Amino acid sequence: MVAKDSGARPTARRTRSKGRIAALGLVAVAAVTLLSGCSFRNAFAFGWPHGVSTQSKAMYDMWTGTAMAALAVGVFVWALIFWCIIRYRKRGDELPVQTRYNMPIEALYTILPFLVIAVLFFYTVKAQTTVDEIKPNPAVTVDVTAFKWNWQFTYEGEAAKGADGAQVTTIGDSDYIPVLVLPVGERVRFVESSKDVIHSFWVPELLFKRDVFPGNVVNKFEVTLDKTGAYVGRCAELCGTYHSQMNFEMRVVSPGDYDKFIAAKVSGLSTPDALRAIGQEPFATTTEPFDTSRTSSNFKG
Repeated sequence: MVAKDSGARPTARRTRSKGRIAALGLVAVAAVTLLSGCSFRNAFAFGWPHGVSTQSKAMYDMWTGTAMAALAVGVFVWALIFWCIIRYRKRGDELPVQTRYNMPIEALYTILPFLVIAVLFFYTVKAQTTVDEIKPNPAVTVDVTAFKWNWQFTYEGEAAKGADGAQVTTIGDSDYIPVLVLPVGERVRFVESSKDVIHSFWVPELLFKRDVFPGNVVNKFEVTLDKTGAYVGRCAELCGTYHSQMNFEMRVVSPGDYDKFIAAKVSGLSTPDALRAIGQEPFATTTEPFDTSRTSSNFKG
């Protein structure tokens, strides 16, 4: 009896030691996963940035929920793996009991992944519906025309008509990139078309981009901006030699300043002068000006 007890105690100690090591390993993996790539302020953002529109919040929530679900599944699977490693480690030359099948486990392995996929599909469709939703009567409608290698923004509506009856437009020049001025807190609709090849309208802070197609294909989307500021926009579709310089700026201002800007444009002021009329500088970002001498279009500023 004494010999048996003395042999059992070291075995029990080794088991507890390995269990503690496995538990510490799980804690370390979880901590690294939570903290890597994240600041304390965005500890639960899992690397996803905060956008400047209400639609970007739906994408943020979708990303965060998906990452947390993936982390929970991962921790569960890791726990099972470590438990099997410790519980069923080799203790001798005798084979353990062989199990051919286990109906409850097999049913769990079939049903649980299906439920996870169904939940993720539901929230994906919900977020996508929010981002793609087009409602009637937006506060502002902007026609986005892309061409090699510049942008033209045309403001629709009676308030944006000039003395000649034409809609107010803004376009890049050899001295400045095109500046798109929009009101904060208002629903804005973009109607996109291209004059030549496929381009892509992208403002990184919107956490969203949409391709701009030539021909009769017209893409639309809407955003409600909730933060004022100046944001760089880019073409996100390789479209030719000067694709990298096909930039623009999205300037989000108060509704009152937006109305003043449109009125200044209607009176005939250029975009830089109209921006100065509302107390804004025409060059708020560090994006280099676009050289319109390289364009293949006959658009005029």
